Amino acid sequence: MPKVNFDIPLDFLQTKTPPMIGVDITSYSVKMVELSEMPKKDGFIVERYVIEPLPKDAISDGNINNLEAVSESLQRAWKRLGSRIKNVSLALPAAAVITKKILLPAGMREEDLEYQVESEANQYIPFALEEVNLDFQVIGPAPTDPDEVEVLLAASRKGNVEDRVAAAQGAGLRALVVDVEPYAAETAFEQIRAQLPDNATDKCVALIDIGASVMNVNVLRNGQSIYSRDQQVGGDQLTQQIQGMFGLSAEEAELGKRNGGLPDNYENDVLSPFRENVVMEIARAMQFFFTSTQYDEVDYIVLAGGCAVLPGLDDAVATRTQVSTMIANPFALMTLSSRIKPRQLQTDAPSLIVACGLAMRRFDPS
Repeated sequence: MPKVNFDIPLDFLQTKTPPMIGVDITSYSVKMVELSEMPKKDGFIVERYVIEPLPKDAISDGNINNLEAVSESLQRAWKRLGSRIKNVSLALPAAAVITKKILLPAGMREEDLEYQVESEANQYIPFALEEVNLDFQVIGPAPTDPDEVEVLLAASRKGNVEDRVAAAQGAGLRALVVDVEPYAAETAFEQIRAQLPDNATDKCVALIDIGASVMNVNVLRNGQSIYSRDQQVGGDQLTQQIQGMFGLSAEEAELGKRNGGLPDNYENDVLSPFRENVVMEIARAMQFFFTSTQYDEVDYIVLAGGCAVLPGLDDAVATRTQVSTMIANPFALMTLSSRIKPRQLQTDAPSLIVACGLAMRRFDPS
């Protein structure tokens, strides 16, 4: 699975990275997940997790607008988590990262590979290289030529990386890894894939992460991404519709959406039309996939993100697309510590997929 480190000091040669907490900073909250490993590496234990609200507009479009507010939320989240671990793994939104797969000669020395990647990067990055954090990951042999390797190139403007690292530092935490959100979700997806018949071998699985403003569609086959697309639909639209219909503030609308207590006509007049719009966007995304690739079928749809738990969404998607649909729970096969409330975790799990993938970086020797 491709992973990106963005020049955060870390010794990649050690057999295991230090203990780390996965931290997902989203538009409305900070999510932290701490995992440990079962004896004999026989699976994972969910030790702790927490979801801490963020002040309004502290984050917008994936950018940190209020560094102090984000640091304070991170600090509150870490205290609530109750962990002693201060090392964290963070992620950037896909929109903040330029990624490109390139082919390079196999067998190159590390320093030659770095030089070649830097040379290639000039073709794809619309900024001066001194303005970006650049990293790469050798994926493996090129599918069409055994004398070449496929390399994932990733670059982000330094401010994007530095802001997240600074927010962590302001909370007394130490960032060891900066990944990319879709790649972190792919890491966690391995736990979901194991729940599907025959590990979904040679099957196309659409992982659809419906966030606050963007729906990320990532189609995977045998654990590798074969198609990715963002569409502009998300939970913010539902919040705004609740505000307009019932004359509520943004905070009141968000609270009502999550905890209930809205007027009786909410289901018919607001939720049902929004749900139908999401279903339509997912169906459109599937059509884009079919027309853009060699594939004409998706075998499973997995819904993630905060909107995944909207009442009836999974059934509506399955009916519209005629594809077996499930709600993401990367923790379903993990052991839960006594601190975890299983029913609450099941509700929160779809929105924790990125944080889970980031927490799993602790066990990645690469």
